[in-house]
Amino acid sequence: MSDIDQSGGMDADIFAQFIDQLKRYVRERLIPAEADVIAQDRVPDDIVDEMRNMGLFGLTTPEAYGGSGMNIPQYVETIRVLSYAMPAYRSMASINLGMVCSALKNSGTDEQKQHWLPRIASGEIACFGLTEPGSGSDSAAMATTARRDGNGYVLNGSKRYITNAPHAKIGLIMARTNDEALPKNAHISAFVVDMESAGITVGKSDHKMGQAGSHIADIYMDDVKVPGDALLGGEEGRGFATAMQSLDNGRLSVAAASCGYARRMLDTAVNYANERKAFGEPIAQFQLIQAMLADSEAEIYAGECMLRDASAKANLGKAIIECASTKMFASEMCGRVADRCVQIHGGAGYLAEYEAERFFRDARIYRIYEGTTQIMQLVIAKQMLRNFAAGVQG
Repeated sequence: MSDIDQSGGMDADIFAQFIDQLKRYVRERLIPAEADVIAQDRVPDDIVDEMRNMGLFGLTTPEAYGGSGMNIPQYVETIRVLSYAMPAYRSMASINLGMVCSALKNSGTDEQKQHWLPRIASGEIACFGLTEPGSGSDSAAMATTARRDGNGYVLNGSKRYITNAPHAKIGLIMARTNDEALPKNAHISAFVVDMESAGITVGKSDHKMGQAGSHIADIYMDDVKVPGDALLGGEEGRGFATAMQSLDNGRLSVAAASCGYARRMLDTAVNYANERKAFGEPIAQFQLIQAMLADSEAEIYAGECMLRDASAKANLGKAIIECASTKMFASEMCGRVADRCVQIHGGAGYLAEYEAERFFRDARIYRIYEGTTQIMQLVIAKQMLRNFAAGVQG
């Protein structure tokens, strides 16, 4: 993916050097540490500090606020390379890099950018509070409220399945500022919240199917008082639009993670197929094994091409269909590659002694978060119909 559009981002030569350094770091440091991450169910503090020192939490933050100022294609390529290692590493940094940084850059006031972006770039962990016990894709059912209180607001409600909640210092929280379900979700506003504010409680980390070392938990807000300048952009009713705009970056991040991890799975499958012998020869020589390897290679290549195209278009403006299509295809592709990796390993693929079964469990969530495959289908189709109504086709 060396011909990625570099416009508006880090210098192309510096970026190429950074990617080379990151590839070495992934293979020489992060992958060897995976067993420790699994055993502790957490990314060790020294690795988190190393990631901070490498600037991995501030890649998308503008240079004026202490970041690297990467454009969308550069950010997406970085996530793809990082995601060759287990998902926990990307999970630590992804909310900072994608949704929260994007929301502040696109919708924050100058004062909010000056206050929050340097903190994000320095590696203070962020979380994104949209999903609730009774509200995920159905924003009209959002129950968390933000009630005006003098010059500020009081937040009440809960959020569910929030990535990085146990570690987060900064939260971008969606809440109702109007009791009615208004058109275009104008009843929802976004608030940038210090997660150490009085009244915020984080539940225990949920036990998950896979993705060891990454953490999700519920967030409970009981009369949490925030100042008026916590309202993102200083305008009520813009929260949902901000969330959806930020989710384009989040969806590209999941697509990049899917492509990066699928490449790791395929490399593992190729290695095993050349080592494992049956009937006196490596199983890599059997045509049906070769078919699974070839299908995986072709699908990963297709995902990488979609990723490159969608990120370049997102860098120029809105790319709703492209981002949703790429997330949908790449996450489904990653699941198929994971399944083939297990199949190529045969009985060994079902054993925890080998990586294949972990890959299979880790990959399953990619089809769910940042919008399920089914929601992606609706997003794509609805945008197609809007384009048709506006006379835009092809």
